[in-house]
Amino acid sequence: MKAGGRAMLLALALASTALAPARAADPAAAGSAATVEQPRSFGYVLGDLITQRVLLEQAGRPLQPGALPAATRVDLWLERRPSRIETDAEGRRWLAIEYQLINAPRALGVIALPALALATASGPTLALPAWPVSIGPLTPPDVFGQGDLQPLRPDRPVAALATGAIERQLRLSLGALLGVAAAWLAWWLWRNAREARRLPFAQAWRELRRLDDPEGAQAWRLLHRALNASAGRVVHGAGLSRLLDDAPYLRPLQPRLEDFYRESTRRFFAADAAMAPPDAAFALRPLCRALRDAEKRHRH
Repeated sequence: MKAGGRAMLLALALASTALAPARAADPAAAGSAATVEQPRSFGYVLGDLITQRVLLEQAGRPLQPGALPAATRVDLWLERRPSRIETDAEGRRWLAIEYQLINAPRALGVIALPALALATASGPTLALPAWPVSIGPLTPPDVFGQGDLQPLRPDRPVAALATGAIERQLRLSLGALLGVAAAWLAWWLWRNAREARRLPFAQAWRELRRLDDPEGAQAWRLLHRALNASAGRVVHGAGLSRLLDDAPYLRPLQPRLEDFYRESTRRFFAADAAMAPPDAAFALRPLCRALRDAEKRHRH
């Protein structure tokens, strides 16, 4: 009897040890059964979302979950996304638990949404049973090998784009650009030619370059006429400041203009002009060119 009693106690201990993990592995075994809207059980492939909805009521009393199920990877196939609480048209609150399928099987198979025990703040624990669903591969493991259903497909030729309209537009744009550039060049040449004929110092410089003696009396008269034409009156050495006030762009040349009028007076108006030799050191042509350049910069 003692040996039989010890054998019976040992059998009971082994049975309780074997059953304990099974009870601990099923969270839905404890707590009150929840009202669950289960998703459909078939037709899921990689990337699909599977949503369970749990009614947050028990015997007509609203329940507040203690903590929402954490977002985490559940197993090889499923990942739980952040849970949320929704309200339906009748004002009832539902806990939406969403899973995403993150792997694709080689053949049609069955997996299960895990069982859960949801603790509530002031009510019973809600028990959710496991829910089986079928999942399938995205493509069959082997191709059909019929017609166009082959392992490899040839490269698809890319149709050439119609570029006729673009080429015509480009030719028109280039033609317009060349026309504008030619018109601008013609205007620039015409303007320079007109100013060379009309502007006093430009005209004096052109005529001065044609003279055989660019430092003779004729050259000095040409520059006097250009200064008079620029001022609109006869300019003498004593009235040079008025010319510079009217034409300030000539003010940097004031010392050279003063030397010009002083030398011109000595050449043409001094009592001993016939006896005094001209100052060969005075650079008349560089002064005329400098006046022409100042006039050109001012006009541009």
